[in-house]
Amino acid sequence: MKNLSFIAILAFAMIFTVEATAQKFSGLDKSPMDMASYPNDYKISNKTVRVIYSRPQLKGRSLAELAPAGKVWRTGANEAAEIQFYTDATFGGKDIKAGIYSLFTVPGNGEWTVILNKNLNQWGAYSYEEGADVARVKVPSKADGSSLEEFSIAFEDAEDGANLVMGWDKTRVAVPISFTKM
Repeated sequence: MKNLSFIAILAFAMIFTVEATAQKFSGLDKSPMDMASYPNDYKISNKTVRVIYSRPQLKGRSLAELAPAGKVWRTGANEAAEIQFYTDATFGGKDIKAGIYSLFTVPGNGEWTVILNKNLNQWGAYSYEEGADVARVKVPSKADGSSLEEFSIAFEDAEDGANLVMGWDKTRVAVPISFTKM
């Protein structure tokens, strides 16, 4: 009888312990987080730059609706995208010190303004402050024949470093980056 009581108490304790420590996980994000880095070969651990961003999808909407021309955009979804330079760099002709910056854009017809901002951990562009800009670079936007459903960022090799390429729908934007030798 003593053993039966002990087993009942132990079972009761285990039920409440499991219930108290059960973890609830959220479902998949509608705009999942992603990362692009340069060099983009995952076997190379010594990166020079990386971008962490969320990837919104068109889902029947237009790019102009989701990232309106002439308005500061968070460059993705959810939190503002963040770009980290592991070494000093030249970003679209502007000298940038190694560090982490928020990445904003202002879409336009034929030209986008790409912004590096020193304020981090921003949700969207709601608290964006132009006074915290480290650099503003104007780059041409081009149309591509293929459409991208998900907003995407990638790096491509360039003569003096890399291009930060952003694409969504049929729009493509590239910012040249060169790196100070480490």
